[in-house]
Amino acid sequence: MNFENFIERISKNKNDEQSLSEIFSAIKSIKYGCVQIIIQEINKMKKLLIILLVGSLFFAVGCQKKTQEQSKEKELKGTITTSGAWALYPMVIKWAEEFHKIHPKVKIDVAAGGAGKGMADALAGIVDIGKVSRDIYPEEIKKGAWWVSVTKDAVVPTVNENNPVLEDLLLKGVRKEIFTSIWITGKIKNWGEVIDRKVKHSIHVYTRSDACGAAKTWAKYLGKNQEDLLGVGVYGDPGLAEAVKKDILGIGFNNINYVYDAKTKSQAKGIKVLPIDLNSNGLIDEDEDFFNNRDEIVKAIATGKYPSPPARDLHFVSNGKPKREVVIEFIKWVLTEGQKYVPESGYINLTEEKLQEGLKKLEGE
Repeated sequence: MNFENFIERISKNKNDEQSLSEIFSAIKSIKYGCVQIIIQEINKMKKLLIILLVGSLFFAVGCQKKTQEQSKEKELKGTITTSGAWALYPMVIKWAEEFHKIHPKVKIDVAAGGAGKGMADALAGIVDIGKVSRDIYPEEIKKGAWWVSVTKDAVVPTVNENNPVLEDLLLKGVRKEIFTSIWITGKIKNWGEVIDRKVKHSIHVYTRSDACGAAKTWAKYLGKNQEDLLGVGVYGDPGLAEAVKKDILGIGFNNINYVYDAKTKSQAKGIKVLPIDLNSNGLIDEDEDFFNNRDEIVKAIATGKYPSPPARDLHFVSNGKPKREVVIEFIKWVLTEGQKYVPESGYINLTEEKLQEGLKKLEGE
């Protein structure tokens, strides 16, 4: 009995006992049929779900295996050696720390020694990367020097914070020709000649004893070479800064990260940056007054207010294009993700164009 017959029978035989019995049988039949249909549908769905689950399981295992294989392929390990410019030393320390967090099996040895040592070590194959804080010379290129620029900073002149004429120096600044007369010709030997006042304090001149980018850059600003600089030679950026801190009449020059405190960004205790009178008007004007803290000088370098030289690009150098994957990946990371650590470390980001140039050199034949 189908559902339509069942309804019709009810309407015609309301008091028929036989009809009622048949009606109950019909109800059972209808219920059973519905249940059977539902069970069949559930069984079909179960089969479909099992197929989908098994398929998903195989897909997930396959993806996991592929991800693990890709991860294994990208897992870097090995040691990268570097030496050279003091100017780049703090920045490369930071880069090495951050790169190690991503690739814990990569060890980066960071040594200083000056730009000359970095170039010599790189060309000799003693290190993977030489840190160089000056121009790359044609003769070095002929010997196989390959390089990319990675960041920028500057060299600044310095004096002792207790210099007897400090107030005048900070107010008036010092003209380029005065620096030339101190470091190149030696004509100016007294602080009174610098500030145009009669004082008898002699100038104690310091320079770098090691072949370095800072001295070459400072000498280039004065139109000469490092070997033309007069003064007592002191090894390294930290050494030169310390010499000026200890000598009340001293004058020197340093890369900015050895003059400004990394935490406070203020000028380091014991030393003062000597402002350059860029327009030679005998005063430090408002647009020349950017030496009070590290943020100010960094901005002045980035915008070109502070001249280049003494501002300059800093480079990674190797003997020919790097071949080891770990070295290539590190340099690639420095030119991309690593750039976010540049400002906080007291350096200046290169233009996107220069960074792209470096990447092209790295990826080219």
